[in-house]
Amino acid sequence: MFLLLGFLFSATIAACLSPAYAHPRCSADPRLSVRIAGGVVHGTVDAAAPAVRQFLGIPFAKAPLGSLRFAPPEPALPFGELDATTLPPSCMQYLSGIPGVYTREVLEFNLQGLNTTGTISEDCLTLGVWTPVGARKGDDLPVLIFIYGGGFQTGGIDVPYQLPPQWVQRTQEHIVVSFNYRLNIFGFPSAAGLEEQNIGLLDQRLAVEWVRDNIAEFGGNPARIGLWGQSAGSMSVAFFSFAHYLDPIVHTLLMDSGTELSGGGGVPLYSNFSFVAGNVGCGDLAPREELACMRSVPADEIENFLHSYNDAGTTPTISFWPVADGSVVFANYTERALEGKIAKLPAILGTNAQDGNPFAPYNPSGINQTSAEEALLSLFFCPSFKSTRNRLAAGLPTFRYQYFGNFSNISPKPWMGAYHSSELPMLFGTHPLFRGKSTELEWATSHAMQDAWLTMVRDGPAGLENLGWPAYTDVARGSVRNFGNGVSMELGDTRPLEAKCS
Repeated sequence: MFLLLGFLFSATIAACLSPAYAHPRCSADPRLSVRIAGGVVHGTVDAAAPAVRQFLGIPFAKAPLGSLRFAPPEPALPFGELDATTLPPSCMQYLSGIPGVYTREVLEFNLQGLNTTGTISEDCLTLGVWTPVGARKGDDLPVLIFIYGGGFQTGGIDVPYQLPPQWVQRTQEHIVVSFNYRLNIFGFPSAAGLEEQNIGLLDQRLAVEWVRDNIAEFGGNPARIGLWGQSAGSMSVAFFSFAHYLDPIVHTLLMDSGTELSGGGGVPLYSNFSFVAGNVGCGDLAPREELACMRSVPADEIENFLHSYNDAGTTPTISFWPVADGSVVFANYTERALEGKIAKLPAILGTNAQDGNPFAPYNPSGINQTSAEEALLSLFFCPSFKSTRNRLAAGLPTFRYQYFGNFSNISPKPWMGAYHSSELPMLFGTHPLFRGKSTELEWATSHAMQDAWLTMVRDGPAGLENLGWPAYTDVARGSVRNFGNGVSMELGDTRPLEAKCS
């Protein structure tokens, strides 16, 4: 069937990729043009996945320029027709030059797979939609919305390991949406002249609203949406479940290596914003004047200062991160969970066996395992465990997992193991695209994880129970689903690690 689809769309692909192409109507096939609230988007077929159509760079918000820099997002204006055939720029960020796992060993988690900052722009609030090529309105396909990680400092749609065509090609039964949101100082400014500080999280909410309002036109079911994130994206999913518990829009939560207890929630450090302002010509001003001045500074000048300052190892370090504001991020999550101020939604929640490895001091020959375990426990495993306990106390169905895969085309150094984010190539199906073929176990593990995540969105807890994955109902049992631990999936026991969580 895929060969036939490839033949039928080869002319279309050639036209869309031609340098002479200039008009948004790149396709004569009506399935590649979709009318939504803002206009008509013209997509394309993925050349490497001919059963998948993709619509790339659709704006869900106005460009956050001028007075909209550091401001909450506003819905996008109508655009008439849109050429949605190429991956869009990512939001303002920089890739650190400091040696580490992601800058020396696996570049495919970076923008465009580069060892330098990829294509970025302040005009970045766009999203991508990937569907089966024949999907149409009324098909009611389940939808996964993915929120990327990167410590709220880096990330974007255009990350090779996190592109979904291979997964959609395999199932032909679901849709994936991924979107850009503002990062570092542009997304989390902590400026004294602002009322809203967690701008990037507000971007995420607007993107979810866009999916609710438009996904049916692509063949999706707005009543079957799963909000899925990894690392900072997983934290974002957790933040979302508390901030919007009365109107979550989505119907399931999927959290890979990050929860509301993994970080964030401190008070705004206005001094960081003022320090940057003072180094780009906006020093010694009152809060509102400082903000107005910072809105006039070229975005790359601000980003270049942050890059050079932090990579130089200068102290004090400066960072921009979600802060407790009492509306989007809170400082009392355990209390709020026990009060029922959390979305009444089922969740998949888990970690990787070596999540801490990239956060230990980098050594290409191997890392200090004590440092790696400390990072694993403090940043990922123990927050996940404690969030699970809170969810159980709130009576919410929760399915825990651990990922153990140590596959050489994802983990090129044996000591890397199941490092932070290494489960994503398994879920997106991108594991065989770089550094050699995948093993039979790798394929089986990938399919088991894909099927579980999709089943949760499509069928809810009952679907996972039918797959043999029981809900985590008793802390004393410590029962979780293990993936890639010598077999594709099995039940595991997390009590030995849980005993290390205070």
